Amino acid sequence: MASPRTITIIALSVALGLFFVFMGTIKLTPRLSRDAYNEMKRAYKSYVRALPMLKKMGVSSILLRKSIGALEVACGIVMTLVPGRPKDVANFLLLLLVLAVLFFHQLVGDPLKRYAHALVFGILLTCRLLIARQPEEQPPEKRILSVNGDEQPLIHEAPTEKGKMKVS
Repeated sequence: MASPRTITIIALSVALGLFFVFMGTIKLTPRLSRDAYNEMKRAYKSYVRALPMLKKMGVSSILLRKSIGALEVACGIVMTLVPGRPKDVANFLLLLLVLAVLFFHQLVGDPLKRYAHALVFGILLTCRLLIARQPEEQPPEKRILSVNGDEQPLIHEAPTEKGKMKVS
């Protein structure tokens, strides 16, 4: 049976992966929701206006939106389907992306309700990454003491009673 840690990582990976595939697709095409797509176009125009440095570097709102959308879809697919280390890399990239989006929302002065989902999913990405990076707990091994060539299990001393000290 899989450990609770493994089940948690798999559940978070699939849920987060599917969410980012969905959100990235909305940024790329109006097929899922024309209203959401138009809202994304408007939002990214305001982000580029708020950061004139992007305009000077030749980054348009369309390029920014499509780049972020494509990265979300790619990392979401990896989080959902690809096993092992690539999930952690995708998780880290999505976390950086969420931090950038939170920065954009703060820059343009959006109210909390406009970016609360990004905050929640950033916390979930952080939790998934922390859980995945923790080492798997191994069951304690039985220690063996060798006495005169005979192997015997090591006897653990019983804890002393509270307030009493064991003197040898």
